[in-house]
Amino acid sequence: MNAIAENNFNEVCSQKTFLSFISETPDILANIYEASCNIAVWKRTLCQSFLAQIASDIHQNPLVNSVLSVSANSIEKDIEKIAFDKPYGKQLREYIAQDIDMFCVLFDAKEVGLRLSTLDKAMCPRFHVDHVPCRFITTFYGVGTQWLPHEKVNREKLGHGSKGLADDISGLYSAQQDIQQLNCGDVALLKGELWDDNEGAGLVHRSPALGASEKRLVMTLDLV
Repeated sequence: MNAIAENNFNEVCSQKTFLSFISETPDILANIYEASCNIAVWKRTLCQSFLAQIASDIHQNPLVNSVLSVSANSIEKDIEKIAFDKPYGKQLREYIAQDIDMFCVLFDAKEVGLRLSTLDKAMCPRFHVDHVPCRFITTFYGVGTQWLPHEKVNREKLGHGSKGLADDISGLYSAQQDIQQLNCGDVALLKGELWDDNEGAGLVHRSPALGASEKRLVMTLDLV
């Protein structure tokens, strides 16, 4: 793409209107199919006893890390070893199974890629977009993912466009209050750059910074 074409492309993208769809009911996630939607969020509330079990375990015991492919036809079998030795393992697998089933039904997917990780630092500390059609993300423990509304982003400052400057001084966004954040338990669908007709409009997001003693338990799902 030459410079003129790229400028025209960026101008068209900047003129588009993109919305966040947020609700306390899971059916909000179907709005990801709306052309104007680049993030859909179900504000899910996790069981308090489940959160308490994670809190008492996560700082003392080995971390939970799983990367696997899960078939829509054998979800419970494919995830049966996840956190099997943890006091919160059964409840966690129930949440995960529900999430995968919902994701598969929504996208008519036969298989998904799952990544479940305990993090003690930001995995993706810089604001970025995902080069996937759509990514599912939820935080089972700790602080949630941060994101920027489309109209608040200067996309020319993403990646190399930042010229090595930190996000807060590169001009990527104007003010700290522009940054939105998911809560623990929230389920979000983030539309990426490879969604049909969404090039230049993938949701801009990042992992939150963590303090010295903070940890997160985060799961992502991707279409295979």
